[in-house]
Amino acid sequence: MSTPPSGEAPGLTWELIEAARERITGKVNLTPVLTSNTLDALTGARLSFKCENFQKGGAFKARGATNAVFALSEAQARRGVATHSSGNHGAALARAAALRGIRAYVVMPDNASQAKRAAVSRYGAEITGCAPTQAARESTVRQVLAATGATLVHPYDDLLVMAGQGTATVEFLQAVPQLDVLLCPIGGGGLLAGTAVAAKAIKPDIRVIGVEPAGADDAARSLHAGTIVPVETPDTIADGLRATIGPKPFAEIRRHVEEIITVSDAAIVRAMRQMWEVLKIVVEPSAAVPYAALFEATALRARRIGIIVSGGNLDLDHLPWSEANRG
Repeated sequence: MSTPPSGEAPGLTWELIEAARERITGKVNLTPVLTSNTLDALTGARLSFKCENFQKGGAFKARGATNAVFALSEAQARRGVATHSSGNHGAALARAAALRGIRAYVVMPDNASQAKRAAVSRYGAEITGCAPTQAARESTVRQVLAATGATLVHPYDDLLVMAGQGTATVEFLQAVPQLDVLLCPIGGGGLLAGTAVAAKAIKPDIRVIGVEPAGADDAARSLHAGTIVPVETPDTIADGLRATIGPKPFAEIRRHVEEIITVSDAAIVRAMRQMWEVLKIVVEPSAAVPYAALFEATALRARRIGIIVSGGNLDLDHLPWSEANRG
């Protein structure tokens, strides 16, 4: 693994990921890995799917949130935790806080899906609404922090959160050590950063590739530019990937990720439907993004590819193919 340039703060390490694994064991699921001869034939690759849609709360976010909450000191925990989230991280943080017996405060954009809002509420968090912009999310959570004294557990720009997300890849490569490539979705970057650091520590020659919607392509732009380039108004069906990449994940992605591929919303919907129909699992649009890359990435054919299936939380009354039929 590479080291930070002189003067740069230490980033995510294998030691932090190992500590996260120990801290969250028994508090999150060891999720299954699925394969499909049908999808292999359709893509020309040998695919393995790490199904975090079967994780506690329905998404990988349980890993990072649980690690961060249980790393708090007793004094910090008494004041509770707060975050901003489109849904999955908020639910994960609320669940982790409930496990520890502390308060959780979640700022959610007004366009968050009702299903995700209901999940956050079920775990007992106090929800505060805000406009559906990054600036509004951040300013509103600052107000909540000031009013409550809670500790911020950022959805992705947090080393403890990133370390927790990396534990999924440790499990994945233990189950399927022969993988050549890992495909991982990217929004804020916590999952991809954790995936990359864990993967390169275990298997240095593995290729780690991020995949994001073309309508929210800040990570691809940023990797090309060498500095974070936000997309002011991201426009994609993959609501979990609309966030701007965080500085801490971006540092790890620059060190460890070979490439970021972008895919259209049409490809995401197609991929999502194939996964539902063939794998017989519920996945949200964000979770279908890595598989969508295989429709056009011919260089990945004949490779042994691992796909991180990030979650399965969505509004079943508004499935994308149903919406298209209504339109």
